[in-house]
Amino acid sequence: MVDREKWAGLSLVEQMGNIGSEVGRAIKSRDNPTRRDGAIERALDLFSGTAACYSGARLREILRSRDEFLRLFYGDSEDYDGVERYFHHFAMAARRER
Repeated sequence: MVDREKWAGLSLVEQMGNIGSEVGRAIKSRDNPTRRDGAIERALDLFSGTAACYSGARLREILRSRDEFLRLFYGDSEDYDGVERYFHHFAMAARRER
């Protein structure tokens, strides 16, 4: 479980970039249930920690991205590349922030 106090100290782009790492792991290991489920669980923990930090439009965006991620594994979406691209932008922005 993520340390919520440390997590809250990160910027939104850093948080979303880190979520994207777990999203990518889940996608890459989608044929390995043990690894996939672990990555999904970690991503959901990070989504929850991020959602606790925001309100309004930012919260809606966080929750919408979580829903799209979950649709990949529990819904009707197969846009793995699109979801990875979405989070990749946050990872690149986080690098520029440093």
